[in-house]
Amino acid sequence: LEGGGPSSPGRGATSSPKSTTSGKSKQTESLLTVGGWLGLERLSRQSDDGGNRGAVVELLVEVRRSPSSQWSRKSLELLNRLQVGDFVDAHDSARKWYEAIVRDVTPDAVRVHYLGWGSKWDASLPRREGTNSKLSPPAPLWTKTARWRERIDRGDEVEIRESTSLVQRPKWHRATVLAAGRETDDPTREPPEGGAELEMCDLDERGRKAVLLLLGRKRQVLVEVPQEMHNLSTATPLTPPRSTNGEGGIPAAQPPFRRWVNLYGEEICRVNTHKTANKKRTDTPATLDYTLESRRAPVEVMKPYNNIHGSGFVRESLRGIPPAPGTVGLHNLGNTCYMNSILQCVNHIGPVTKYFLKGDYLNEVNKNNPLGSGGRFATAYASFLNDIYSGEYSTVAPRLLKQTVACFAPQFNNNYQHDSQEFCQYLMDGLHEDLNRVKTKPYVEQMEAFGIKDTDAAMESWKKHLMRHDSIFVDYTQGMHRSHLTCPSCGRESVKFDVYSSISLPLVPAKNRQSIPLKDCLDQFAAGEQLDTHNAWYCSACKKHVCALKLITLWNTPDILILHLKRFTFEKCPMVDGRILRRKIEERVDFPIDRLDLSPYILGPKDPDAPPVYKLFGVSEHTGSTANSGHYTATVRNSNDGNWYRYNDSNVGSTSGDAAMTGGAYLLFYQRVKGSSRWAGMEKQILQ
Repeated sequence: LEGGGPSSPGRGATSSPKSTTSGKSKQTESLLTVGGWLGLERLSRQSDDGGNRGAVVELLVEVRRSPSSQWSRKSLELLNRLQVGDFVDAHDSARKWYEAIVRDVTPDAVRVHYLGWGSKWDASLPRREGTNSKLSPPAPLWTKTARWRERIDRGDEVEIRESTSLVQRPKWHRATVLAAGRETDDPTREPPEGGAELEMCDLDERGRKAVLLLLGRKRQVLVEVPQEMHNLSTATPLTPPRSTNGEGGIPAAQPPFRRWVNLYGEEICRVNTHKTANKKRTDTPATLDYTLESRRAPVEVMKPYNNIHGSGFVRESLRGIPPAPGTVGLHNLGNTCYMNSILQCVNHIGPVTKYFLKGDYLNEVNKNNPLGSGGRFATAYASFLNDIYSGEYSTVAPRLLKQTVACFAPQFNNNYQHDSQEFCQYLMDGLHEDLNRVKTKPYVEQMEAFGIKDTDAAMESWKKHLMRHDSIFVDYTQGMHRSHLTCPSCGRESVKFDVYSSISLPLVPAKNRQSIPLKDCLDQFAAGEQLDTHNAWYCSACKKHVCALKLITLWNTPDILILHLKRFTFEKCPMVDGRILRRKIEERVDFPIDRLDLSPYILGPKDPDAPPVYKLFGVSEHTGSTANSGHYTATVRNSNDGNWYRYNDSNVGSTSGDAAMTGGAYLLFYQRVKGSSRWAGMEKQILQ
């Protein structure tokens, strides 16, 4: 380098050239000036009189005796002074650079943890160039990565880790910065509320584990994560989140939808770090045809745009364009087809799904109900629906919902196959208790209605029910039937009105007939039965349990009607020491698709504005010999486009409602065709 700078432009923008000639080629070399090397012309500024004022630059220069001598400061070079806890820039196998922290140092390698990524991605980098490794040594911090945090401003987009995601399986959402503290400010909240659970890999001044912060900086930013609205806390009365304001015009925090996060922590990343910008792709999924059963017509299976739908052991949500809103495959997480089958049907219960997606459930979460989960079940289901209807996924892994169910229902805390009807009952009961509007349940005795006018008895029984149960599931999915018991010995009678959320219909196969009409099942249900010894009724007059005659009649029906076809029987076999044998009735049931009229079977008043006429929208199907084995699928009518789709775990195919009429149809989901009748019509009767 030669001296000179912008203050002496005549002194050598170039020095005397040295010319060398080889054959016909001629090369001219110029020595670079210090000023040119440092770019001092860019740093200089004009003086008041129009002249140039030189820039002042301080240089630290090291000199060695000869080119072969060792530099005296070599021991201070980055690769020689690295130690655990240092922050560096490190690149991965894809040759992308990230901020990282040194986890371990050996004579030949450096193990780093990439900030914002799980520890499973930690990598071992060589300490020096020239090794056989495909990775390069670490570089000084922010020499390969951008110092984007220092330029953060209101309105900027970032990525935020979802508050409910697992430590080892984080999910990331786009967020908008609403406010930013200054580097010199004390943290607004320590620690921030409502954030994600992060890996603990640092120690505070008291020796306790603390969240890792880049360079120990504690600057915070207020972010808004629209996709976290379904995870809003109900600790305080909820108002529309965007209307609340804090001091100084800064929106008030409302974790986790709007929360403060550590700008230099692992809960936040630069935009497009994990969620890349949407790539241009066709809106029409690829398709193929396949036949599952010999009697079933071929269905069209939707494949995701990335062509890895259900392949290998992939068990994470896959991005893609669903054929219709809510028509998304569900990964089998280990014999969870029974759960997937029910979820595909229940998530198309229109009023319930809208209630969750709009966030209305947040005002009604009952955290103190001992029969509920403190709101965790409802929150997990809302998160599931948010993924299903986001339009971003072709396949979803309902992992959080499965784990939440397992926490509060030990019978499902395993990888065994289960009865889909039992799971359906638990799902709806669990959500009902989490959303029960009754905060304090009084003790209520069941009413004996024998000798009382049916309309009066039904009204009083329903009022007693509402004293303990009131939720959106009571509004739309619960009805009432009249139970009449008669003692065969003394003739004593008992009448009670009971609430139901599904109706179990007996199947009576007949010889020389390939299918069973649903009407025959309803007729058999209404015909009554004599109880066996396992279900004997206690007669207070005879002072003993008797095999009473039981007659059940529908008093009314809700907007959403679930029919359970009793395919599985348990019979004693006298030839095998009286053992109980399980058997499945495989006959096909012919059920109406667009018009099921239950008027002849209803004893109570009928509302002409909401008649008991129903259309089918979902079928949970089973193949196999017992309810706790085999495989479950679903055929569902999409509530948005009206088309039928078949769900076989992660596979989604277009089909028809008639295709569901097989020997595997197990649960039928119907919805009222015309009008809506809250409390199965009891609200209107009470008001009248």
